[in-house]
Amino acid sequence: MRFTSERRLDDGVDEREFTLGEIPGILWTPGSATAPTPLILLGHPGGLNAMYPRLLARARQSVAEGFAAATIELPGSGDRPRDAAAEEARADLRRAIGAGGPVDDDIVARLVLPLVERAVPEWRAVLDALLALPGIDGPVGFAGGIISVGIRLAVVEPRIAAAVLFAGSYVPRALFDDARRVTVPLQVLLQWDDEGNDRQAALDLFDALGSTEKTLHANMGGHTGVPRFAGEEADRFLARHLR
Repeated sequence: MRFTSERRLDDGVDEREFTLGEIPGILWTPGSATAPTPLILLGHPGGLNAMYPRLLARARQSVAEGFAAATIELPGSGDRPRDAAAEEARADLRRAIGAGGPVDDDIVARLVLPLVERAVPEWRAVLDALLALPGIDGPVGFAGGIISVGIRLAVVEPRIAAAVLFAGSYVPRALFDDARRVTVPLQVLLQWDDEGNDRQAALDLFDALGSTEKTLHANMGGHTGVPRFAGEEADRFLARHLR
């Protein structure tokens, strides 16, 4: 892991940009921490530059709760090389949504499954590097999307002790098998009027999740309309399980 920039924000949060091989990311830590800090991985669906304001707000909340927070740029997003097959599947998805019809399972599988297969090993490699840094320790939480990535991580990564999943993206049917294998405590956030999500599929996915402790928080509004109190409750949920 190579740090490429470092600055202290006005609220005392230390922000460091890094690369691990070809993977870019950002790490936020409490500037005043005197003991090893639990870590929250911040999932998101887009490039770091486009998502930075929202990621920073989430990271500030996490650090205020006494956590470190980190994120990465997903394969094919932001400044990373595009994948032709993924771009074609994304265009097919937009056309299906624009036409107002159902989204074919094949489109979702072509778009999401290759991303999961690439992104999850990258997250695990970054987690290895982060936990080797002084001042950062487990347990680890995951918060955000893409929900399929979060589900797979919760299944294969034993260091993740709890997860807050954002139900804002289509999920391939194959991932329902993974969902049944999830056992960590979960909180799922669902925007009831999300224009880019299949509400019934999200409810079916919640039902399939195998965790004995799982909570669904549904709020009115579109994809970017998650109320602030929902984020605060998510931080309290993670605090209960990571401390």
